[in-house]
Amino acid sequence: MYCLQWLLPVLLIPKPLNPALWFSHSMFMGFYLLSFLLERKPCTICALVFLAALFLICYSCWGNCFLYHCSDSPLPESAHNPGVVGT
Repeated sequence: MYCLQWLLPVLLIPKPLNPALWFSHSMFMGFYLLSFLLERKPCTICALVFLAALFLICYSCWGNCFLYHCSDSPLPESAHNPGVVGT
């Protein structure tokens, strides 16, 4: 389970508030995970635990899934504030 210390923080990285950045964020996270899996070659148990956690987060639509945005979940309030985009 040593290899999970590099995978679990990926689930805690928040999605950007600006919807225009969601695609580039998902591409970056996808390429990071792919390169991590190819370079470090985590054990099967760690990879399955991580994929199960990723599936549960994305299936529950808590808003932190980097693969897609759930259509029924509302945008955060700060996403409508134009001052946030400029920072």
